[in-house]
This record gives sequence, structure tokens and C-alpha cells, in this order.
Amino acid sequence: MGVQDIQHAVEGFWSVRDRQRSTQGNKHMKPLEALVKRLFIDCGIPEECIKTGQPYLPGYYRVRKQWDLVVKYKDVLVAAFEFKSQVGSVGKNFNNRFEEALGSATDIEAAQRKNEQSPFGQVPPWLGYVFVLQETAETEKEGKETRALFPTDPAFEGLSYNRRYQEMIQRFIGERVYDAGWFITTKRVDGDVSYLEPLATATESVLRAAIEGRVKVVKAMLKE
Repeated sequence: MGVQDIQHAVEGFWSVRDRQRSTQGNKHMKPLEALVKRLFIDCGIPEECIKTGQPYLPGYYRVRKQWDLVVKYKDVLVAAFEFKSQVGSVGKNFNNRFEEALGSATDIEAAQRKNEQSPFGQVPPWLGYVFVLQETAETEKEGKETRALFPTDPAFEGLSYNRRYQEMIQRFIGERVYDAGWFITTKRVDGDVSYLEPLATATESVLRAAIEGRVKVVKAMLKE
């Protein structure tokens, strides 16, 4: 997979989003989902082992939760992925995106530790988070308010929403809330679509390396 593949997927993101404006759904993320699916197939995972269409996985705080892409190989949960985006209204939705991401990861991790019979056996869940952010004047404006009733982390001082998303995903990966990520920013000017991967720990190449490593670990455990 190369730059051109990612460019086509991001263009597809915009094209599908335009077509589904009047409907509900997350189909605009399907082009990116297809690229991640291909990464697993390239590592030797059969296509029929890669479940999309929001398959369910068990939780702890709730009985089950839908994920966007799940890889189940010989009864082992190889990976579970969330695909999210933010196009416009970032100020209204930033906290929602954060809470969704944290809640999903926390729930599945608790299911592994606390359920009477661990649903995933001896292999802990391995989670991925893919996020696409539309670049706008709102997302790039620095100096966002950080005051609270108690002192806040100075690392967030003055960060734009774009940089806050990067900090969020970087911390998710650093703290192993998610094991791998992919963060893309994109904009469309006069019909021309462009994209960037501004977070070094969450690029396509890093995600590919992480997936390759995970698949190798699972196959070694299965003595393949």
C-alpha cells in the first residue's frame, strides 16, 4: 500500500460522505476500512476472518459493543478497530469523540480482566483506532481555553483542536489504551482533496508494522 492508495481512500471518504449527507451511517470510512483490511490480508489472515459491518464483541460494563472491524483467526481475537471522523463542528463534538474512544477501550479491557470466564482466552484484546479530521480554521486555531476548577495538564496549554486530537491519540497509544492508531487530517479546496499524517506514532506505515507484529505473535502462539 502506498501514498496513492491512501489518497484514493481519502478521496473516497469525501465522495461517500457527499452521497450520504441526508442519511445516517459511517459508510464514508469504508475506504479507509478497506485499506486496514488489506493490511491484515497481506499478513496472511484469510479474508473471511475479517469481520466488518459493526460486529459485536462482549463487554464488561455493558453486555456487548459494536466495533467497526474485527479480526478473529482460529478463535483468537487478533484485533478490533474503531473508525471515527470529525467533519465540522469540532468544538461541539471533541469531547464526545474522546469519551466514545476511551469508553470502548476501557469496556473491552475490563471484560478480559473481570468477566468470570474471559471471553478472549489468554490473548488480551489488541485494539486499533483510525481517525480522520477535516482541517478547518476552527481545528487549526491555537489558544483554546484550558481553565478548570483545578489545574489542568500544561501540555494542553494553547493547543488547537487538531493538536489536541494528536495528543489524545498519542496518549492512547503510549498508555496502551489502544495498541495502534492512524490519524489523518484532510481538506478539500475547490474540489482538490489533500491529506496529511501529522502524528509520527499514528501513520499508515507505523500501523502496518504494528499489525505485522501482532499477526506474527498470534501465529507463533498457534505454532504456525
